Amino acid sequence: MDRTEFVITTAIILFVAFCLGWFANWLVHRFTRVSQADMDQLERMAQDLHEAEETRDQAITYLQQREAELTNQLAQTEAELAAAMEGLRDARHEAEEMRVYFERMNAS
Repeated sequence: MDRTEFVITTAIILFVAFCLGWFANWLVHRFTRVSQADMDQLERMAQDLHEAEETRDQAITYLQQREAELTNQLAQTEAELAAAMEGLRDARHEAEEMRVYFERMNAS
């Protein structure tokens, strides 16, 4: 084999290797290509996820507001209870004083 035949053989081998590489690349891209239906489904899923996150955030905000309202209402109820207990204690004390006074009046 002389020099010219060697160069031509090498060129043919390199060209065939290039063609095989290009064909393999085309096959990979052909089978891994994302279809429009898949893209639409991903877009719909992303939109659903976004709506779910917004709903979750609204629910968390509502729960925090409701918790604050209930805490405030509980504090008010406890304050009213303390005032009522204090009034009852005063009324009992006054009733006891009146009972003692009437007993002394009846005893005399």
